[in-house]
Amino acid sequence: MKLAKLLSADQIILDMKAVEHWPAIMELVDHLFECKRLPEVLKEQVLEALKAREDQVSTGIGSGVAIPHAFSDDIGEVAAVFGRSKAGIDFEAIDNAPVHFIILFIVPRKDYHLHLRTLAAIAKMFTNCEVRRQFGAAETRDEILAILDPKPARAATPGA
Repeated sequence: MKLAKLLSADQIILDMKAVEHWPAIMELVDHLFECKRLPEVLKEQVLEALKAREDQVSTGIGSGVAIPHAFSDDIGEVAAVFGRSKAGIDFEAIDNAPVHFIILFIVPRKDYHLHLRTLAAIAKMFTNCEVRRQFGAAETRDEILAILDPKPARAATPGA
């Protein structure tokens, strides 16, 4: 699953306000509801599911990245949001480093396999330090989207 297929410009927060783990998750969830990616009636359910997941172990995977996620029986498609914190957020990450990039997503419970593929795609993308540098340097939401979905370079035409 390509992360670019899950996000549009309105699902990106360029500079998060939160500086701590749970407030950061709440800020991202609020944003999902503000941009109408989830129905308002699901807010408490989504927060409870995310809290239960975070209580197991932090989703801060290291290298400045966190991937909070949960399931819902009441949605038909994945809802995702990307947040960036230039200052860094104490996310209780496995390497104890501050988190600068958070991808939060809610998956329909019926699509459990999609959850695993999405986690793998995000983790793979963010293991690349050049990609993390590009995310940190991006100035617009469109630049973030372009990093998520890079277009292949065109080969030069001979004789051009």
